[in-house]
This record gives sequence, C-alpha cells and structure tokens, in this order.
Amino acid sequence: MAFLLKMKVLVTALLIGFLGLSGTVQCNPNTNRSNVLCNSRVFSDGNPFTTSLAYVLSELETVMPTRQVYDYYNISPYPNAFAYGHAACNTSLTSPDCSTCLGAAKTALFGTCLCQPDI
Repeated sequence: MAFLLKMKVLVTALLIGFLGLSGTVQCNPNTNRSNVLCNSRVFSDGNPFTTSLAYVLSELETVMPTRQVYDYYNISPYPNAFAYGHAACNTSLTSPDCSTCLGAAKTALFGTCLCQPDI
C-alpha cells in the first residue's frame, strides 16, 4: 500500500515537472518559393501598368492578412492599365506569418521578374 502511494506521488511529481517545463514553441514560417510566373513584357517607371501593379501589390500585402479566410482578390482602380491580383495563405498561419509570406512572395517576384514598380 505504501508502495502505491509513493508511486502516485512520484508520477504526480513527474507530471507536474514535465508540465512546468513545457512552453510555447516558436518557429519561422517557411518562405521558400515554389515558383514565380512572370509577364514577358518589361514596364518602365511611369508606365500606367507599374502604377496599377504597385497599387494591387500594396493592397494584397496590407489587406489580405486581415481577412479571416486569408483569400483576397483585387483589381487596380486605374482603367487605363488594369492589374489583377490574388493572394492566399494557409488558414493555420497567424496574421504576422501570412504577412511575412506575402512579403517573401513580393521579393521573389521582383527578384525574378523584370517589372519593378516604384513602391
């Protein structure tokens, strides 16, 4: 009987010890790119399309992480050169991780493609 009591106390102490050691795990989001698709045309600063592209990318990067479903479509308001955009994040990500992912996607886009609007 005394042995069982000692075992219960030992197991309880171990469980409390393990629970006391547990904490929050933090990690960085995986921002490795899978692919980048580029338009073959080159657009210079001042071109209406670069203005539209800058608008759409800015909206995607700032608005999308605030959406509950992390799925956002956008179109530029400039009728002389429309730009369309779509951004989506996995819903298991936090809003800051989604923002980090979108920033990495924009960096990959401009690092690969020739169109770089003045943002």
